[in-house]
Amino acid sequence: MEIIEKQQNGYYTLTPVGDLDANSSLEMDACINGLLQKDIVNLHIDCSQLKYISSAGLGVFISFIDEIEQKGGKIIFSHLTESVFDVFELLGLNQIVTIVTNGEEVSPLFSS
Repeated sequence: MEIIEKQQNGYYTLTPVGDLDANSSLEMDACINGLLQKDIVNLHIDCSQLKYISSAGLGVFISFIDEIEQKGGKIIFSHLTESVFDVFELLGLNQIVTIVTNGEEVSPLFSS
């Protein structure tokens, strides 16, 4: 898996490319942890190139939700394919995070 990182105006976009599973979840964990160490707490996860996510992959995001919110930040997901959304729904993550259809919806949510 590759993670494309892009600094935006007021938030940071991470685009995982490929599969986010038990093996690659360590890479995503290190990436998010590195951003939080730099006080970057507004994260947009662009899932447009994410082919598959396992429960271990979702666990990475779940593990950071409280810390991000405690620091006044947000984590927003976009462009979920049906199969990726199904995993979010199965684990109930769709009930506790913000999910938008496309990237244009992201920026206004970080400014509010």
